[in-house]
Amino acid sequence: MTELRADVLVLGAGMVGVGAALHLQQRGRDVILIDRHELAGEETSFGNAGIIECASVFPYMFPRDFGQILQYAMNRAPQVRYRLSDLPDFLPWLVRYYLASSPERALHSAKAELPLIRHSLIEHQALVAEAEVPELLQRTGWIKLFRSDATLATAVRDLERAKTYGVEGDVLDANAIAAREPNLTGDFAGAIHLPAPAFVPDPGGLAKAYAALFKRKGGRFWVGDARTLEQDPGGWRVSGPEGAAIAREVVVALGPWSDQVFGPLGYAIPLGVKRGYHLHLAPRGNAMLHHPVLDSDLGYLLAPMNRGIRLTTGVEFARRDAPPTPVQLERALPRAHALFPLGETLDAKPWMGARPCLPDMLPVIGKAPRHAGLWFDFGHQHHGLTLGPATGRLLAEMMTGETPFADPAPFAVERFG
Repeated sequence: MTELRADVLVLGAGMVGVGAALHLQQRGRDVILIDRHELAGEETSFGNAGIIECASVFPYMFPRDFGQILQYAMNRAPQVRYRLSDLPDFLPWLVRYYLASSPERALHSAKAELPLIRHSLIEHQALVAEAEVPELLQRTGWIKLFRSDATLATAVRDLERAKTYGVEGDVLDANAIAAREPNLTGDFAGAIHLPAPAFVPDPGGLAKAYAALFKRKGGRFWVGDARTLEQDPGGWRVSGPEGAAIAREVVVALGPWSDQVFGPLGYAIPLGVKRGYHLHLAPRGNAMLHHPVLDSDLGYLLAPMNRGIRLTTGVEFARRDAPPTPVQLERALPRAHALFPLGETLDAKPWMGARPCLPDMLPVIGKAPRHAGLWFDFGHQHHGLTLGPATGRLLAEMMTGETPFADPAPFAVERFG
């Protein structure tokens, strides 16, 4: 059995973990990137909509409108669904999420995360150039469709507010929608095009490209079980099928599975999940989709991935490991077929993943207060793909004594007591 030694172990090879590993490596640290899979980007980072949301300056808040809350409570909203049998498990978390979504507290979270959002695309552009995969970062922006005047008006107000933070966006009428996406069919009140965000046509492939860059630069990728993490005279030890990896510092970047490490170490961090599903379909004939397109009122998104058109759903509140219940996907399929010419299904079964979320809509980034050499980097909510390299930079700056480019205080684990 082998025994590997390094300066830092990074647990989790999704976009967040790979981003942290690369930035630590850039600062001279010898890093071992550890995952239960033999390849990077096989879990949450694999299944998203592929948007680098550098225009998403406001967090995904719990609604305050009573009518919308009632729709959610009755399980009638296409954007959000919950498993009734799991309600006792996540209801306390939802209450904290609701309280943190007050206008004042949500604005505080938005301002805290704004430097990360603003650096998100910059960090990806640098890594894409170094990894030599320009085809995996397309500057298309994305489109949000609205079918009612009321929802369009709300979105336009939100856009005007976002413009005060530097966001660019265009309001489209039916003719402008047809000019950008001639294969869409529907009765639209209008749309918003956000031009700045980039599109990743293979999110899992991008994580793998970054991991390949990490290995080319001397980093080591190792299959291990993060749940075996234990303190060692040399710092921290993780076991795997081929032995053990030991380092004086360890980064927990396990997304929705981070509780499997911080829980046994005695940290009561309110990590919840928002599950989501996707399915790939072939476009029919010569139909092309040029942007990711969100059908806002009907709660699904179509994205032109390398594999085919990816249909993604909104949020499902359920236990992370509960059996899949792809009701949202089943309801979205006929609506998506009506919107865009879709052909055969390309996947044997729907994919399901879990977004790691904290109730205040901010990730946990920084040093664990009670264990020397233990660092956290998880809880990115809907923005793991977007923010992974940016939060990796912030964490690496903290770990190496540099001046952080963003204030790390709002992300500290101590905010949860």
